[in-house]
Amino acid sequence: MLQRVIQPVCLNPLPGLRTRARGFLVSLVIAVAAQFISEHYGAPAMLMALLLGIALHFLSEEETCRAGVEFTARSVLRFGVALLGARISLELLAGLGLGLIGLLVAGVLLTIGFGLLASRFLGRGWRFGLLTGGAVAICGASAAMAISAVLPRNEHSEQNLIFTVLSVTMLSTAAMILYPVLGDTFAFDDVTIGVFLGGTIHDVAQVVGAGFSVSEEAGEVATLVKLFRVAMLAPIVLVISLLMRGGSAASGESKRPPILPLFVVGFLGFATLNSLGFIPAPVVGVLSEASRWALLISIAAVGMKTSLKRILEVGGQAITLVVAETVFIAGFVLLGITMLHS
Repeated sequence: MLQRVIQPVCLNPLPGLRTRARGFLVSLVIAVAAQFISEHYGAPAMLMALLLGIALHFLSEEETCRAGVEFTARSVLRFGVALLGARISLELLAGLGLGLIGLLVAGVLLTIGFGLLASRFLGRGWRFGLLTGGAVAICGASAAMAISAVLPRNEHSEQNLIFTVLSVTMLSTAAMILYPVLGDTFAFDDVTIGVFLGGTIHDVAQVVGAGFSVSEEAGEVATLVKLFRVAMLAPIVLVISLLMRGGSAASGESKRPPILPLFVVGFLGFATLNSLGFIPAPVVGVLSEASRWALLISIAAVGMKTSLKRILEVGGQAITLVVAETVFIAGFVLLGITMLHS
């Protein structure tokens, strides 16, 4: 059914419609379908957009859609990441307290470091370790796409990104169900379980779902903690970008990445404006929703760019790595919470 709706957009394009717009429209239709499935059947919208995109991979090979799919997977993605900054404010983050902030910063950095070391041990490239470690440590699919945007490209880049988005989304969904049960097992109060959920689950939507399934207070705490992890996206991507730029200079490459990617500038700009109170609360809500849709549309395009066969070639070591990173950050945050409350 979905194929019959969107295939004519590429194969029989409307007169005067630009090539980029055709690929974008296809991605938009997939995103709307994914959102419909999410609202009516409870499946994660990001996961549905990715799977539907993979199923329609053949459209990215059509000449009339290829440029638009590329544009959506790259530029719309970066636009969505930039808008994420509108959720962040210094006042919001200051409410966490120094002890919890230190725990979360350490959790993010150590998880990324663990990903790099574990990927080396498992015989995977450093790019894959950095990509998966960053996705698990920060904010799931959004972080994976942002980090991928500044990493040097190779023949495995698309394959690694798709696998990372798919795996962290599925693990987030599993955690949304299992982690509240774990909180009951440890007899956590609402604040503690909120910190645990926000500090360990990969994607924002699943953090919100898990937190508010426990209680209103747990949901609010979990969301606040998660937003702090989201706030670390910009500095982490900036550091990666600077390291990649330094590596390009050392290798003598003529084309070096920018010192500060434009979407990181946008993220920091929106965060600064929100911290100074220049963005009214209703506008923050609009920008947050626009960011969510931009990321949903772009992940549909990323899905279309990658074949299922290539994803299956990633192998069991990659699955082991992402699961190990997930267990690592959960164990670290759990230990940190215990120490903070002792």
